[in-house]
Amino acid sequence: MLDKETLVAWDKRYLWHPFTQMQDWMTEDVVIIERGEGCYLIDIAGNRYIDGTASMWTNVHGHNHPELNTALKTQLDKIAHTTLLGYSNIPAIQLAQKLVEITPAGLTKVFYSDNGSTAVEIALKMAYQYWQHNGEPQRKLFIHFDNAYHGDTVGAMSVGGIKSFHTTFDPLLFKGVRVSAPETYRASRDADSAAKTRWLNAVEDALSENAGQVAGIILEPLIQGAGGMLIAPKGFLKELAVLAKRWQVLLIVDEVMTGFGRTGKMWACEHENVTPDILCTAKGLAAGYLPLAATLTTDDIYNTFLGEYKDLKTFFHGHTFTGNPLACAVALENIAIFERENLLSELQPTIEHFRNRLQNFYELPHVGDVRVCGLAAGVELMKNPDTHTPYPFEEKMGIRVCKEALARGAMLRPLVNTIVLMPPLQITISALDSLLDIVWTSIETVRKQ
Repeated sequence: MLDKETLVAWDKRYLWHPFTQMQDWMTEDVVIIERGEGCYLIDIAGNRYIDGTASMWTNVHGHNHPELNTALKTQLDKIAHTTLLGYSNIPAIQLAQKLVEITPAGLTKVFYSDNGSTAVEIALKMAYQYWQHNGEPQRKLFIHFDNAYHGDTVGAMSVGGIKSFHTTFDPLLFKGVRVSAPETYRASRDADSAAKTRWLNAVEDALSENAGQVAGIILEPLIQGAGGMLIAPKGFLKELAVLAKRWQVLLIVDEVMTGFGRTGKMWACEHENVTPDILCTAKGLAAGYLPLAATLTTDDIYNTFLGEYKDLKTFFHGHTFTGNPLACAVALENIAIFERENLLSELQPTIEHFRNRLQNFYELPHVGDVRVCGLAAGVELMKNPDTHTPYPFEEKMGIRVCKEALARGAMLRPLVNTIVLMPPLQITISALDSLLDIVWTSIETVRKQ
């Protein structure tokens, strides 16, 4: 194997890392991961780190899982890839059936892609073309929310709401209707019922002002991820679904981050008994092993695309690796593990422990807010929590805390000054306690510097 010095040199010479200021990167040490065991990542020097973000929110059952490995190897001995354009394959068929079985009733059709951005892009294109086929071509607008993140393709950015990510590309984006959400910081947060009313009124105003022009409403159900781990008011999703139905617009839920048990149920929308018109999933779908995404929709939407060849009602969209057999085989085993181990039920004590321990973080002087949803959390750091004064962006408070945590054995990534905690679902209570201890100590240490 190449020595670390060579690997670091090649990394800095040839690689361009995502969401990374490469000028800073060139002066930093580089942690190079070689392997994984359960909830731990191991670098080329043998150092072990708790995977505090499930390798960008994807890992479900831990790294190097024997049953997932076996599923992948078994499929590899058969075929690695074959096109789904005009042909089919066994794992893609089986997984489609299984996804329909485990998603909310009414979602009956599965369209594969390779990541969350493309799953959302497909959802937007399906929704738009649905109205074209239904004789309402004027329905071109999508209602979306401040602080939303749906991916980095042009369509997904068009329904996003994070200025630092999206503003640069504004001239490229299509027109939508962005709704401002109430403040979520604890010191100024409305009671759930008041906040919910404000959110719903804002959406209804947008629907009224653009009556007959809206194709759909898209949101991350229950919790906005990259926007800062922001929690929606209880009951908001349920009433939003009612509102969408009343105004006859499509409801699209982006379950890319929230799906596959992250919120304590298989799907976040199950917490409020909502069946959307379109559901997007990725990240945990293949348990963090391979790129795989799916967009599920209803018979009503699917049927509008049926017609004579000459009618050009076909959904002209696809990816080279659509329905990749390796990824689908791993995804099937991922779901099988959920079922064999009764994971959603077994997960509840871990979620309760996680929530209870995180409440203690309010004792730290510069913790302004702690937001928890299932086994996902954001610990927001504030220069002055009482006056809601944030740390200046350039102080890199979140980055500094995560670097301190790395030195202590936990791998994290901040959202500006919010420390994200999203470990693999199969993390033990003991390892979870170690992770939380490291985060606590890291915040304290950096605060005193």
